[in-house]
Amino acid sequence: MATAKKTAQQWFLEAYHHHLLEQSIDKAIKAYKKCIQLDPAYADAYVNLGLIHLKREQYEKALQYFARVTQLEPDNIEAYINLGYAYEKMDRFGSAKQMYEHSLKINPRHMEAFINLANIAEMQADYNGAIELWKKAIEVDPNAAQPHFFLASTYDRHDMFDEAIEEYGQTLAIDPHHLKALFNLGRLYIQQGEPRKAFEPFARILELNGDNTAAWNYLGYIYETLGSIEYAIFAYSNSLIINNYQEDAHYNLARLQYLQYRVSPDPVMLEGIRSRLLYVTSVNPKHREAKQLLGMIQLHRTREQKETENQEMA
Repeated sequence: MATAKKTAQQWFLEAYHHHLLEQSIDKAIKAYKKCIQLDPAYADAYVNLGLIHLKREQYEKALQYFARVTQLEPDNIEAYINLGYAYEKMDRFGSAKQMYEHSLKINPRHMEAFINLANIAEMQADYNGAIELWKKAIEVDPNAAQPHFFLASTYDRHDMFDEAIEEYGQTLAIDPHHLKALFNLGRLYIQQGEPRKAFEPFARILELNGDNTAAWNYLGYIYETLGSIEYAIFAYSNSLIINNYQEDAHYNLARLQYLQYRVSPDPVMLEGIRSRLLYVTSVNPKHREAKQLLGMIQLHRTREQKETENQEMA
């Protein structure tokens, strides 16, 4: 009895199975091609072939497959987005912009198209163009946090800090859990010399993600700036509990612990401070401040040793 020939759909399903197993991509390509030989209008096969070639950085081949998708499905917005991406990777920015602009004609609310157009504008040093694109995206979808965040980031990169703070605030009004907006807002407040305002964003980050070492370090800086040395030590210590390989956190903690030592000398504490500073200088032999502090600690150790010797001789 003759074996029944596979249908286009069966070839597609076989290809898709191989596609999911990344080690079988060549088999997937062959099966997708069998599919479109049997059914030249099988759009999903062209889409997946295009995605495979995008991943392989074979952009000319990817263009051919996605272009075919747009012929079969003129409103397939993802095909135009992928065409734009392939053109971008080939530095054909004019063609990429055309694809993204066409995507917006199909769906004026498509955020990825706005993002990609704005990124091209920034790459071409058209910062005003990027800002206008984000503003247009906000007009199209005022309740989306993403365009507010990207507008804020654009302002931030170009030292328009008041505008950036406003837009990070708008982002958080829509999405109070937006970690990057919280972080950037806190950082900007510190840059602006307003540590009290910076406290809330970093504290909020740690409520959402207690393992964020950068937030703990900024919180340590804020407490230190406000004169709360014990709380600053607590913050830097927490950061190091999460990741003990942080040069700056070790130095900052050692520096503050040294202040405590000066108030209440303790040989055990002094050795702990010394160990931290030795770690810092082993990671960064050019860390001048750590070397200077080590020198001062050595003076204290020498003095304590002499006092111990004198007590033993008395």
